[in-house]
Order: sequence, then C-alpha cells, then structure tokens
Amino acid sequence: MQLVLEGIEKQVGAQTHLYPIDLALQPGAVTVLLGATQAGKTSLMRVMAGLDAPTRGRVSVDGRDVTGMPVRQRNVAMVYQQFINYPSMTVYENIASPLRLRGEKQVDAQVRALAARLHIEPFLQRLPAELSGGQQQRVALARALAKQAPLMLLDEPLVNLDYKLREELREELAHLFASSDATVVYATTEPTEALLLGGYTAVMDAGELLQYGPTAEVFHRPQSIRVARAFSDPPMNLVAGEAVPAGVQLPAGVQVAVPLPEGGSRQLTLGVRASALRVQPREGDVALPGRVELAEMSGSDTFVHVDTAVGELVAQLTGVHYFELGAQLTLYLHPSQVYVFDQGGRLLVAPARGA
Repeated sequence: MQLVLEGIEKQVGAQTHLYPIDLALQPGAVTVLLGATQAGKTSLMRVMAGLDAPTRGRVSVDGRDVTGMPVRQRNVAMVYQQFINYPSMTVYENIASPLRLRGEKQVDAQVRALAARLHIEPFLQRLPAELSGGQQQRVALARALAKQAPLMLLDEPLVNLDYKLREELREELAHLFASSDATVVYATTEPTEALLLGGYTAVMDAGELLQYGPTAEVFHRPQSIRVARAFSDPPMNLVAGEAVPAGVQLPAGVQVAVPLPEGGSRQLTLGVRASALRVQPREGDVALPGRVELAEMSGSDTFVHVDTAVGELVAQLTGVHYFELGAQLTLYLHPSQVYVFDQGGRLLVAPARGA
C-alpha cells in the first residue's frame, strides 16, 4: 500500500502541531517516526489513520485521495500506548473479532496461530484485566495483526512496559513486521527501537519532518544537528570549534585533524557519539584528559560523564566499569569517528561507514 502525504499541516486553535510535511511511505516496509515527546508523531499518525483531518494538505492511498475520510471507512489497524482491548471479551474473542467481521471461515486456526506467535496461548480464555501489561499489549498486537490491514500504525506501543518486557517485544516485533506485507508506521522516542526495527526512519522535531530515508542512512548521515540529537541515545556530544588548516580546533587548543570542504563557515560544531569515546588509546587518537563527574549503568553498558577541557563529554563503554567520582580519566577519540556541522547546524563531514 502506498501512503502519500502532501503539504500536510495541522493546527489546533492558535497552536501549530504539524508544519508542512511531504512524505511518501515505502510500501510494505516499516517506517519509524522518531522524535521526542511532542515532536508531532501522534498528530501525524492520527492524520494518516483518518482520526483527524489535516488543516491543509492531501492524504492519498494508492493514488486515491482519502483526505478527511474517517477512520471507520479505511482499512487501518492501530495499536496505542495504552493496552486497549475489549474488556468484556476473552483474549480468544478479542483476537477473533476482526476475523469474524471479515467473514473468515477458519477463525479458530488463525486465532491460535497468532496466539502462538505472540506467546499468549495459555491465556486465550482469560479476560484482559486478568493479564499483565505485557500480555495485554500482546493481545492488542495479535488483534491488529488479525485485521490484516494494509496499513498498521503503532503509537509507542511499548512505552508503558518495563525494561525487560520492552526488550523482549522489540525483538519479536522486528520478526513479526518482517513477515508481514503491511505498511507499518511505528512511533517511538527511542533510537534503539528505530535501529532494531530497521526499514525507514522519519525524524521529527517540534512538528517538523527533519529527515526521511533508510534507517541506517539516517543514523550514519544525519543531515543536521537536530537530526543527530534525535537519533542518539545518549545524546551526541557536541563541542563548538572553528576551522583551521589542520581541521577543527576545539577549546584549550585541542585540534582534530578532519578534512573539511573548502569555502565553508569558520564557526563549526564537532559531534561525537558516546560510543566512539574510549578509555584505552589507539594509534592516531586525540587525548581528552578530564575528571569523572558521574558513572552510571544502563543495561550492559556503562555511561561515564567526564569534565574535560573541551566541555563535559559522555562516553558509552561496553560492560561494567567502575570509576571513582572526581578521579582523573582520559577519554580518547579518533578523528575518523567525528561529525562536523556548519554554523547553521548542517552536516559537513560524517564518519565513513564502519569507522
């Protein structure tokens, strides 16, 4: 299914929720809407679904204008942040309801197959209120898949689950979407989910669409600082610098040898992802001595905040590492792993893939 948005805007009273957006979704693929809270993801998704009409612009499906057509007249499946199921129906009946509405004959076999895919077979005769949050969301996903709609919209479906459940369901969703022919739109605030789901990513901020393309391309070549911020967790380290013959000069005379395009602005911003900073040197590294401000664990990684001469930097280190607060620590950075943005925040230099 080809969904195309042309010049979509959305205003509510004096507030602008969506600025003009042009977006043609890749048919049969996953598109992640990535952005912080209030970036406009839900507003855009509601326009896609037909829950809201745009203030201006056009929505078309397979070349047919559906702008303003209500959701009940569209073949769309939706999964929300909340665990929305029919409370008086068993899990079995929740999943079976779209199949029966469609007049399917082999309802039982399809319900049990979907329940097996989402690991909820033992709960088919229970009511949703008797299930955990993760189990309820699995039921909502199974019902959405049972609808077999050509467009499936998921609005931060894992946000209300605990960390372990999110990890489990993320991987399952990636497999489910890969085996589906539907065009899937998945809204999230988390870059990790976008990378795991693959496909395509549309980065949004404050009601604007900043960049759209294959997920790996958007991640490795963010067109602006705004995109880089949205697609980095923890946030990309950004340091003000200026162009010099050798590359970029940072505060305290630190120089990073990066080939810059000719005729660019003198005032630059150097960006480095937390995962590119190390505590063990390699040949060609730039040394950034500093003092440990904070060290924290997140999953299987350690995030260490270091106050250096070029400002506070955050390094993401694989595994468990212990650092004493206030201890001296040198971070190391290789010039091949930095981003450079011009004075207007536009990308000038990005690391080569695999650097």
